[in-house]
Amino acid sequence: MSELWDSMGPELWPAFWMTIKLTFFSAIGALIWGTILAGMKVSPVPVMRGFATVYVNVVRNTPLTLIILFCAMGLSYNLGLQFASTNSTNMFWLSVVGFIVYTATFVCETLRSGFNTVPIGQAEAARSLGLPFIQVFGSIVLPQALRAVLGPLGSVLIALTKNTTIASAIGVAEASALMKSEIETFSDQLFVIFGIIAVGFMIITLSEGAAFGYLAKRFGVKR
Repeated sequence: MSELWDSMGPELWPAFWMTIKLTFFSAIGALIWGTILAGMKVSPVPVMRGFATVYVNVVRNTPLTLIILFCAMGLSYNLGLQFASTNSTNMFWLSVVGFIVYTATFVCETLRSGFNTVPIGQAEAARSLGLPFIQVFGSIVLPQALRAVLGPLGSVLIALTKNTTIASAIGVAEASALMKSEIETFSDQLFVIFGIIAVGFMIITLSEGAAFGYLAKRFGVKR
């Protein structure tokens, strides 16, 4: 047990810090892209609605592993897309791109459900005053929808945190990659290694759940 901890202990924080960074940057990108998709889905322009609908349906039903592998092999190796000079950093950002592409579809659908909580009369009144769609969406509909779906968005963030384990498939040194390497060395202590990594993820996800639970109670729409 002491040998396992001597090997695994110093690597725990860097591995989970990588998981946290993947979650943070992917969450920001997914929120932005998901909001744009949600706006396109309810826009008065048929082409934009069609694109958003097809995108969400196709990407949401595509395995995340395939998306991450496509980003690594298709974008990097075949198209030569480079975000950094070092391979490890480049794979990190390619993973972030893959998580944004995938998670944004769930953000979009979550926000779209929030739109249904906004009284339709408010949007109609704004349009009757001559406000353009972008202003109605950004100033009236979106802020109320966000407040209504803070709880579900927390669930999307938790799912994203757990999905970051797939980044190990393209060599990103996050928590699950550490677990795999330690199991190869200490195969007789499989359950101990699994338990340590599981506790780490529980700490992160429970913290996220508590934070969004507080935000939902503090800022949620009271109806």
